[in-house]
Amino acid sequence: MRATDPPPVMEARRWLDGVDFPPDRPLINVSQAAPTAPPPLALRQAIADAALHNDAAHLYGPVLGLPALRAEIAQQWSAAYGGNIQENQVAITQGCNQAFTAIMSTLAGAGDEVILPTPWYFNHKMWLDMQGVRTVPLASGKGLIPSAADAAALITPRTRAIVLVSPNNPGGAEYPAETLSDFMHLSRSHGLALIVDETYRDFDSRTGAPHDLFTDPDWDNTLIHLYSFSKAYRLTGHRVGAVVASESRLAQVEKFLDTVAICPSQLGQIGALWGMQNLGSWVADERTEILSRRAEMINGFKNLSDWKLLGCGAYFAYVEHPYPLPSDQFAKALVNKASILTLPGTMFQPAGSQDGQRQLRIAFANIDSAGIAEFFKRLQHLTL
Repeated sequence: MRATDPPPVMEARRWLDGVDFPPDRPLINVSQAAPTAPPPLALRQAIADAALHNDAAHLYGPVLGLPALRAEIAQQWSAAYGGNIQENQVAITQGCNQAFTAIMSTLAGAGDEVILPTPWYFNHKMWLDMQGVRTVPLASGKGLIPSAADAAALITPRTRAIVLVSPNNPGGAEYPAETLSDFMHLSRSHGLALIVDETYRDFDSRTGAPHDLFTDPDWDNTLIHLYSFSKAYRLTGHRVGAVVASESRLAQVEKFLDTVAICPSQLGQIGALWGMQNLGSWVADERTEILSRRAEMINGFKNLSDWKLLGCGAYFAYVEHPYPLPSDQFAKALVNKASILTLPGTMFQPAGSQDGQRQLRIAFANIDSAGIAEFFKRLQHLTL
C-alpha cells in the first residue's frame, strides 16, 4: 500500500487548499470525469418510491446483483452488440472500479503481469500495485490507439490479461473494431483474458456496435466486459457497475464480492434498472450534448497552435502542452495562474515517462459551452 501512488483526483484537490480565486476568474475544474448534476427527476422519484414502499430494497440482496437488472443488461447488450449474452453471464458491482478489482482478483496475483496501454487509467494501475501484480506498459500509437502486434512482444509466461478502455480514459480515443478484434485474437491465442472497459460507451461518437466481439459464440472464454452506470444515468453516488463474463468466472467473482461488499446497493440497482427501461431518449440527448462539447474542444485546440491534441472523445481531451515546466508542476501552476484544475500526464504514465511530462488530461464533460470558451480564453492569455 505504501508503494502505491495516492489517488490522483484527491491529490489534485489538495492543490486548491488555501487558494483564493478572483471573483472574475472562478475555478474551472476539469480534473474529474464525473457528472456534477443529479439524475433526472423521474429516476430520483423511482428510487424514492422504492425507498418508501419496497421493504426488500433495504435488505441484503443477491451477491451478484438483482436478477431483473442482470437480465436487462443481458437483453440490451445482446441487441446492441449482435451477440448472445445470458443473465448468468452478468454480475452487478459497486461501481466499475469494483468490477475491475473483482475480475482482476480472479486472474492475477503477486508476481503475475498485466498489460495496460499508456496513458492508463490510474485506478487500474493502483489496484495492480496494491496486489503486487506487475503492470507492463504498452505505449499507444497514433491517435492513442494501442497495437496488438506491439502487445504480443510484451507477453511472457507471467502475463495474465490485457486491459483496454474504449472510449478511453484518459485519452478519449475510440478504438476501432479491428483493433479490438486483433486484441481478442491475440489474447485467445495466448490463453489470456481480454478485459474491455466500456464505461463511456454511451458517449461513443460512432453509431451502431463499436465492435463485434460478442458475436463470437465462444466470446466468454476470453472476453470480460466492464460497464458503469455512473456516467449515463448520473448515479455516481449510488455505485453501480457491471461485469459480463463467463458463468464460471463469475462464480469466482462472487467470492470476492461477498467478502468485500456482500451485495451491491439495492436502491442504486433499482435506479439503474429504471433508467435502462425508461431513459433511452434522455441518454441519447446527453450523448448529443457531450459530442457537441467534444467538437468545441477539438475546434478550440485548433486555435492553440502551440498545443497538440492527442486524443478527444467521451469525457476527455488529452493534450501535449508547450511549456518547459514538467506537467506535474505545470498543472499546479494552472491553478494559480489560470484558475484551472486539471490532471498532469505523470498520473497516467509510468514513473519517469518523458511523454507524461508533456501531457494533461482535460475532463471537459463537466463544463458547458460558455465554460469551454472561457477555458480556451484563459489558455490563450496564459503567462507563467
